[in-house]
Amino acid sequence: MNIISFSGVSKRYTSWPRGNKVLALDGFSLEIEQGEVFGFLGPNGAGKSTALKILLNFVYPYAGTVH
Repeated sequence: MNIISFSGVSKRYTSWPRGNKVLALDGFSLEIEQGEVFGFLGPNGAGKSTALKILLNFVYPYAGTVH
């Protein structure tokens, strides 16, 4: 049974003041099963914080689903 599931999640931000589009996540997919221990590791700008903000409904994905 999946406790956390990301399926094809993408998130775009618009930078200010020029209005450039910044792609934070692109087709991110992940499944964490009950009883598993998982950690987000990666370099700055990899999308770790964005993925957690989407999971907690602080921001909304541009595409994909999270359960």
